[in-house]
Order: sequence, then structure tokens, then C-alpha cells
Amino acid sequence: MAEEVDSEGVTDSPKKGPTLSTSTSSFEALDPHDPNLSRLATTMFNKTSDYLYGELTSTLDDYRLLENMNRATITKYSDMKHIAANVSKSMGELNEKYNSLQPYLQQIDQIEDSVVKLEQAAYKLDVYSKRLEAKFKNLEKR
Repeated sequence: MAEEVDSEGVTDSPKKGPTLSTSTSSFEALDPHDPNLSRLATTMFNKTSDYLYGELTSTLDDYRLLENMNRATITKYSDMKHIAANVSKSMGELNEKYNSLQPYLQQIDQIEDSVVKLEQAAYKLDVYSKRLEAKFKNLEKR
């Protein structure tokens, strides 16, 4: 049983004897080999290389896209920051103008109240004068 454990992963090479194998083939670099197998292996390695190159290139393209998107976002946020600063400045100026106009606005409100009271007094005076006129006409007829 101990021999089975020791011989696991060991293969016999035709030229060198027992060796540790990391592959299932018994291909040796100096051994004559099948040209068809060599061609297929080369094709497989080329296609695997192309595939890995494509995967790495697409990942690199993804990172470039993210980098460009980050730059665009930075620019956009910078623009928005300037716009917000300008809006804040304008709001401050408007508040100052409103505060400077506040006494005049209060005077306008007071004048409006006076006009309303004057208008009410004029209506009352009109009603009183009509009653007085009616009484005068009544007395004139007698």
C-alpha cells in the first residue's frame, strides 16, 4: 500500500525512467512526435493566446471606459459646483436687495390699508348722501 502512494503521479519515461508528470501525455521535448499533434497543439496555444489577449484587452478597455467616465463625471460635478456657487451668490444678492426694499414694502402695505379704509369711508359717505338726498326730496315734495 505504501508503494501505491509513492508511485502516484510518477510515470515511466522511455529514455529517462520514472519521472513526475504534470501532464497526461508522455510528450518529451527531444522525442520524435506526431506532426499533426504538434500542429494541433500550436493551433490550440495560438487560439488560447488570442483568447487571453482578447480577455485582457477587453478588461483594459473596460478600465479605460471607466476612467473616461470618471473624468467626465469630475468635469460635470465641477461645472455643477460653479453653477451652485453662482446661484448661491445670486441668492445672497437678492436677499440683500429684498432686505433693503423691506421698509418700502411695509410703507406700500400701510398705504394699501389706508386706501382700503378710505374706500370704505367713501362708500359709507355715498350711502349717507343718497339717504340724505332722498330725505331732501321727500321734504321738498311736502
